Amino acid sequence: MTVVVKLCHRETVRLDRAQLERMYVQWGPVRADKEVNQALEDLAIGMADVQKAHRQGRLEDLREQVRNLIGIANKIGMTSLGRVARDVLDLSATSDVAAFNATIARLGRISERSLIAVWDIQDMSL
Repeated sequence: MTVVVKLCHRETVRLDRAQLERMYVQWGPVRADKEVNQALEDLAIGMADVQKAHRQGRLEDLREQVRNLIGIANKIGMTSLGRVARDVLDLSATSDVAAFNATIARLGRISERSLIAVWDIQDMSL
């Protein structure tokens, strides 16, 4: 008898809440909300572009998009996302295709969970 096991990936994301708080103190709630929302939109679009470049084998485009994701992650305190994106960049320069593909998949999961985490923090009105 063959047993099929479905793996569920549940990863905790880390956010630098202090980074978000600094934005809100520095710019005020209206501008900070606008900046964070724009960053979240850019992140969603950038992640879609990373996945498209990956599917199409466009490695240089993928690297450029991942660098952009790192900038967004740093701007709004997405610590886990920044770390995994850097792992993708590192692996893109190796011949370890399995690790690279697995890390791209992980980046997708982390970006999704990071988006949700920031939305949740915004809902709590920092």
